[in-house]
Amino acid sequence: MIERNIAKVIKELMLVYPVIALTGPRQSGKTTLLKSMFKDYRYVSLENPDNRLFAERDPNGFLELYNQKVIFDEVQRVPSLFSYIQALVDESKIMGQFILSGSQNFSLIKSITQSLAGRVALFKLLPFDFEELQSQNLLPHDYASMIMRGCYPALYDRPIPTTAFYANYIETYVERDLSEILNVKDIRLFRIFLKLCAGRIGQQLNLTNLAKEAGISIPTVKSWLSILESSYIAYQLPPFFNNFNKRLVKSAKLYFYDTGLVSYLLGIKSEKSIQESEFKGALFENMVINEYIKQNYHHNLYHEFYFWRDSNGHEVDLLVSNETAYDIVEIKATKTILPKLFDGLDLLKNIGKEKINRKVLVYGGKESQNRSNYKVWAWNNVKIDF
Repeated sequence: MIERNIAKVIKELMLVYPVIALTGPRQSGKTTLLKSMFKDYRYVSLENPDNRLFAERDPNGFLELYNQKVIFDEVQRVPSLFSYIQALVDESKIMGQFILSGSQNFSLIKSITQSLAGRVALFKLLPFDFEELQSQNLLPHDYASMIMRGCYPALYDRPIPTTAFYANYIETYVERDLSEILNVKDIRLFRIFLKLCAGRIGQQLNLTNLAKEAGISIPTVKSWLSILESSYIAYQLPPFFNNFNKRLVKSAKLYFYDTGLVSYLLGIKSEKSIQESEFKGALFENMVINEYIKQNYHHNLYHEFYFWRDSNGHEVDLLVSNETAYDIVEIKATKTILPKLFDGLDLLKNIGKEKINRKVLVYGGKESQNRSNYKVWAWNNVKIDF
């Protein structure tokens, strides 16, 4: 079993919070992690109709039976339970009394903010990060293999063909979450929308164009994008707004949480196809930004992420916030380090001056270098180490 980095910070904060909540995509390993970490806790899945009915009809009786040292999985299925949990933990003052888990970010966060604010430590578990895979020598040696396979734990647990896994993932999870939250009836149209989103990774979102291509309204585009975000399928990377003496763009960029999934949606079925694809650069960029985001969540670091682009088309792929400054990161799939790759970093450093900490180039090669003015990192050596 691959040890998850997030386990350490969960153990630390459960000593000072009565409730721990863990959210993340379906199949990211939440249940496996919690069962392995808390062997002395009882496990109750609220996906189970009998458990769910008991909790809905008799919450007091349900929590009398499961009153402490219990894991409630898919807890967003019974939102009324949160108020009763609040009353219990306020009275008992027991730390680590309840462990909650759920796959729908929107539903879980809404219930927590309404009932458990100040009483819960919230964590996000994404599919494996590079460090976790490297710990068991499972990280592919070539980035095309990494992009193609993706990082969902099941793909590293048993020999599942990637195409079959992602086809079933969409069928079983994405469409079910969609129907539960929005009751969308035209699944065919949503599939088209999902593939159109995949074709826009690394691009600034134009809602009007996306709506026109998908044959839906702009409000529907916004609603469906929110579902992709709440189900941990896709996310938007916001532009940096803190001036830096330039007019800046205001539209977010779209990325997917897993490159294996987006490769499947793009119809890419081999590593050779990635190398020949028009999406190679965008997929590589998506993979690297995902790694930053995973490390941020898995180590509970609280950094914020942006991209920078001015009205003249100058751009830096990623800004990583610190309390006082930013690491700026250029991401290129090439395996050859050329001087022009540093142009965007140098431009932004000259504009931002002391607000810029390190200039980092992440590229598709295998050797990392510490240069006098830059950090040059191989794709498998991405790290947040403020």
